Amino acid sequence: MNKIVQFLKDSRTEMLEHVTWTKYSELQNLSILVLIASLIFALVIGLVDLAFDKGLQIIYSGF
Repeated sequence: MNKIVQFLKDSRTEMLEHVTWTKYSELQNLSILVLIASLIFALVIGLVDLAFDKGLQIIYSGF
């Protein structure tokens, strides 16, 4: 039990004194960047899917 208590104390000290936390404004900017990148990626994947769909429709309509 003593080891668990010591571990929790050491963990708290580590989190409060040794970890460098990112500023809130930087987190907001990075979150917006991830959101925009995700939307662009989804758009590109959607366009590729649409192109494959149309291409396969053209190929299979000949049969």
